[in-house]
Amino acid sequence: MMVDTLKVFVMVAEMSNFSRAAEMLCISQPGVSQTIRNLEHEFDVKLMHRSSKHVKLTEAGEILYSKAKQILEMYDAAKEEIHLLRNEITGSLKIGASFTIGEYILPRLLAEFIDEYPQIEIQTVIGNTEEIERGIRLNELGIGLVEGEVNHPDLLVNPPFMEDEMVLVAPLDHPLCSRNAIRPEMLQDQYWVFRENGSGTRAFTDRFIQDSKLRVRRSLVFNSSQGVKEAVAAGLGMTLLSRWVIRKELEAGELCCIPMKGKRFARDFFILQDTRSIKGTMALKMFMQKLRQFKI
Repeated sequence: MMVDTLKVFVMVAEMSNFSRAAEMLCISQPGVSQTIRNLEHEFDVKLMHRSSKHVKLTEAGEILYSKAKQILEMYDAAKEEIHLLRNEITGSLKIGASFTIGEYILPRLLAEFIDEYPQIEIQTVIGNTEEIERGIRLNELGIGLVEGEVNHPDLLVNPPFMEDEMVLVAPLDHPLCSRNAIRPEMLQDQYWVFRENGSGTRAFTDRFIQDSKLRVRRSLVFNSSQGVKEAVAAGLGMTLLSRWVIRKELEAGELCCIPMKGKRFARDFFILQDTRSIKGTMALKMFMQKLRQFKI
């Protein structure tokens, strides 16, 4: 079917890589290559410049990419309208989520959503806020759920869908764990464990340290919340993490939560969409509706 061929072409164009496109489509790389060769033979023109590292569209390829996107959108819209005649909601969703949301909240949300709409195909990508933002802008993702601040002219940042409590945590033998509550100045010259740059959690922590004018004695950086948790439990320093991330460790008595006098740490979770495709599909509309109603 020509639609399947165009899906392969569009995926290669958006991934700029044959191997990544094959992984995303769950087909072999030779199969992807053959599909592109068949398309070039059909149009009798070169559609892509290939190198060992990336793929770049030719002028003809850019034309086909633009039209292929329109054709695929029309095809999906037709499928949705036909299925709606039978009161069925179908389609596909590409959801991107930053780590805290993707690992601790999204699975619960999807369990309920899939139960209500079993015919919607869902693909998820988990990365830091910066990576999810880029995926939306490159049209690799249909919707993004992030905890970090995002400002870009091509992105619509919807009102928050959930508030997240952040917690100051430390190893059990940390001197401040014996305190009922502390003041910010008591955190001077501490060892800290951070998430990587581009993470919403890292941005929140950096802002707290800067606003509190804290000196950091030493810091370690991990690119996952799990790595941060393990480092803190091993005595390498303190950190700020979502309560969702460390709730089991707190209940098991494996980490210490340090409250701060008169201060509660909180941040918002946001929905990202591309301003060029806000309308979305019926599947996306149903997911947005579920997201707004979801309670944990």
